[in-house]
Amino acid sequence: MVFPEATAVAGVASRLAGLGSQLADLPGAGLLTVVASVAVGVVLANFLVRLIGRPVARRVSRQSVAQTIVRGVRAGTIAAALLVGLSAAGFQFEELLLGTAVFSAVIGIVLAPLVGNFINGVFILADQPFEIGDMIELEDGTAGFVEDITIRYTKIFTVDNTFLVVPNGTMRERDVTNLSAEDERTRRSIDVLVTYESDIPEARRLIEMAARDCDAVIDGGPDIRIGVARYMAGPDCRLHEFADDGILLRLRYWVKKPYKLAKVQSDVNTEIRERLADADVEMAYPHRHLVFDDTSGVARVDAGSEAPRAAAPDAPAADASEIGDGAGSDAAGDGAARGGVDPDPDRGDVSGGGAG
Repeated sequence: MVFPEATAVAGVASRLAGLGSQLADLPGAGLLTVVASVAVGVVLANFLVRLIGRPVARRVSRQSVAQTIVRGVRAGTIAAALLVGLSAAGFQFEELLLGTAVFSAVIGIVLAPLVGNFINGVFILADQPFEIGDMIELEDGTAGFVEDITIRYTKIFTVDNTFLVVPNGTMRERDVTNLSAEDERTRRSIDVLVTYESDIPEARRLIEMAARDCDAVIDGGPDIRIGVARYMAGPDCRLHEFADDGILLRLRYWVKKPYKLAKVQSDVNTEIRERLADADVEMAYPHRHLVFDDTSGVARVDAGSEAPRAAAPDAPAADASEIGDGAGSDAAGDGAARGGVDPDPDRGDVSGGGAG
């Protein structure tokens, strides 16, 4: 016994199958099938991302890992839809596998950097050297905030208001300093050189007070623990070294946030300069004393020369009579050269050349 409803459904199915076969015979039908499959995959991927986005963000503490999972779901859905479309269009995957086997060496060379970045991206996500929002500093001095971490690259928003995109393969080879991973408090130091005659205890007290007057500097509180060690939270100035030109005092202080280290250091330096200016403390600078003794040599002066000529330290000093004779003979020669006039005005006579 055949039901009318079953007959109607079978008729509709047969008509749809006939319509599909007619569409398949049209030129470009395979391409349209692939495009339609990809479009459906994109819509489905967006729906899945909205569906699992919040649960994944709540379950995964790290933002970079959560974003990687969501991106993987999106890319996987679209790739699956593409494969379905290719299969519906009659694409032979055996040919693709055969071509990939033939050109595997060339593809491996071309894709080696990309594959390396993918692998290093997985290591970065697993090792957790930094996270989105952390302030980091590269080995070349570039500082900024981590804006995004993907499988292929890491995007840094620098303090100079520029974006820096670094491949993960290069990122893992660099020395990266994370300034805000666990604790944003950062310790800095400033060296101040004062003279030996200065009041050192007063200088240390004033330098510590100068640092405490800055709002961005931690002025006290419980000790700050780093590993098994504990450090004073407030500014601490100590006598560091007896230098050649003075006593070197080193100030160490903690900054609350690592975002404006240069400005904080400038403010502390300004406060130190103003406080030491009115105290019995003098900042040291290099002094040099030149001492001349018997081993320094003897200056020998020639009347006809423009500059003195230094004699050797072991050379005997010239006799005064010799210097006088030399000077007189040189002067006489100069006078003869100027027309024969005797250079001595007391003699009162003029040479024959002059009279003539």
